Amino acid sequence: MMKKKLRNPTPKFPIVWKKKDFSIKIFCSIPNIATGILLTAGENHFVIDPGDGILRDLSKELGVESLKNICNIFVTHGHHDHLGGVWSLLTYLRVMNKTSPLKIYYPSGCIEIESIYHAFTKVYSHNLPYKIELKKISEGKKITIKNVKVKPFAVIHKEYLSNTKEKRAVPALGFHFKYNGKTICYGGDTGYCDSLVKAAKGADLAILEAGHEDAASDDMHMTMEEAQSIGKSAKEFVLVHIPE
Repeated sequence: MMKKKLRNPTPKFPIVWKKKDFSIKIFCSIPNIATGILLTAGENHFVIDPGDGILRDLSKELGVESLKNICNIFVTHGHHDHLGGVWSLLTYLRVMNKTSPLKIYYPSGCIEIESIYHAFTKVYSHNLPYKIELKKISEGKKITIKNVKVKPFAVIHKEYLSNTKEKRAVPALGFHFKYNGKTICYGGDTGYCDSLVKAAKGADLAILEAGHEDAASDDMHMTMEEAQSIGKSAKEFVLVHIPE
């Protein structure tokens, strides 16, 4: 259980937060390596940003049957450290004969998740026991799943082009989850932006990345100071995605 106003600059994973039957477990969140998060509301599980290692972590945490029953995945953006474990997870569910549909919610314009989907369904077109449904979403499109209200909000995230000098914006979202009167705000990767400030304010928990190694702000990640300033408006917060 995290202490109020957690400000640990070097978080130790996994990080767990729980209020009655509403909880979140951050298995890992290391920039350029992997992210993996499990949200639990009652008896329902939601996977967020399934980076490399997510299958190992979910298998250990849930066991086969509960893992097979997962029906919803949320992806904040298309970088490898946030969806590198998608293929292995989809394959495992096929091997274990999952039959219920799996929905993947992702930002409109995120070609990475679409490419994985098309390649996977092509390879296993004749032997896939469950249906994969891509759910393209945009800012403000509210979703309700099993009494969990999900509100996506746009964030600012960029990547360098191959010349390592120019940058381009990538489709990126944060998610605000509400269940039984409790709220969790997860910003994903983002620079400082008003939409995140608004979403985090008053949340029971704000999960904020502080991936910028320098003190100067930019449009790719937040600095430690920026993330903390937003976190102070929530009841509790934790900083993740901090460079090792």
